[in-house]
Amino acid sequence: AGRFCFAYSLRAISTMNRALPLAMLVGLTLQGCIFSPGQHMDTGNLVREGSPESSRIELVPITPKLVAIEASADRSNVVAPELLDYQPMEYRIGAGDLIYITVWDHPELTAPSGSQQQIEANGRLVRPDGTLFYPYVGTIQASGKTIEELRSAIASRLAKVVAEPQVDVSILRFVSQKIILSGAFLKTGQVPITNTPLRLLDAIGQGSVVTESADISGLVLKRDGREYLIDLDALNRKNSNLQSLYLKDGDQLHLPYNDQKKIYVLGEVTATRALVFKGSNMNLTDALGSVGGLRQETSSGKEVYVIRGVENLADEPVKVFQIDLKSPSAFALAQHFKLQPQDVVYVGPADVTRWNRFISQVFPSANLLRTGVSIQDDLGSNN
Repeated sequence: AGRFCFAYSLRAISTMNRALPLAMLVGLTLQGCIFSPGQHMDTGNLVREGSPESSRIELVPITPKLVAIEASADRSNVVAPELLDYQPMEYRIGAGDLIYITVWDHPELTAPSGSQQQIEANGRLVRPDGTLFYPYVGTIQASGKTIEELRSAIASRLAKVVAEPQVDVSILRFVSQKIILSGAFLKTGQVPITNTPLRLLDAIGQGSVVTESADISGLVLKRDGREYLIDLDALNRKNSNLQSLYLKDGDQLHLPYNDQKKIYVLGEVTATRALVFKGSNMNLTDALGSVGGLRQETSSGKEVYVIRGVENLADEPVKVFQIDLKSPSAFALAQHFKLQPQDVVYVGPADVTRWNRFISQVFPSANLLRTGVSIQDDLGSNN
């Protein structure tokens, strides 16, 4: 801004009355530039009535009331009721499952391939049509039955050739029911649903989250054509009910990466940088602390802003939240003010910082001013 003002000054000088002393012209044209250099947010301009930007920018002070309102509106800990309402039923056999049938005291039926073979070699695969074949039983419908229902049906048929058959049924390999994991997991792909109900947390544990790059607040559960957003960061919060969420056949879990989910900290801080937003619980104090805090010698504690919504400027107004960190009580507010992905945290400079930057930027102008004065004095003495 200082360079612009100086360039503008030179252009103004060239168009003004050349009869005026050069020193006077330089002095007049630089008067309006004294406080412009350096990054500085003019909050008056943000809300000036009648300006084109006034309808697109909203200045919001961070107050205890605002923090309370946002806390009450926070739904990140809430799981959709229909997800919690689902309770798994007893496992029902399906196509692709591998069944192991034991008939006590009849090894020729239990292990027709021989006891030396691996146990899966003596398993019975449920065919695509849902049936399986077993000696002296023939073809029997297995799909849709529980383990107990299939055991009872096989025992009933065997009773025609075996006296009081003692039958046991187990599942060696679960294939027919499954969920799908994708995204920031070490192990993606299918996770089988077994006769032990599969909870959400069990499935995530089997997939092993890539903690360094996963967006744990953005897990998406796809079920029956709908998508549900689940915040895993809420797991350790009070009254979390994620432990009660069970998965069912066909569910898909996608855990996005956090490479596009950042907070930008700029201005008079120790180290400006983009912070990766790993969860849903980063507050303003966390963000400022992560970059080493405010620069004590150059920052203005009363000019701390959180700029939100720039990426959606075409659809919604930008909100600029402001807090005065010169007040000790304000740090408590900052600790409870939650940030959102793509927020820009900006710390403005102190007045002395802007003045020092002005001096450094217009120093060439000062030399020109002194030169102008010398020329004017020389002209006066010659006259």
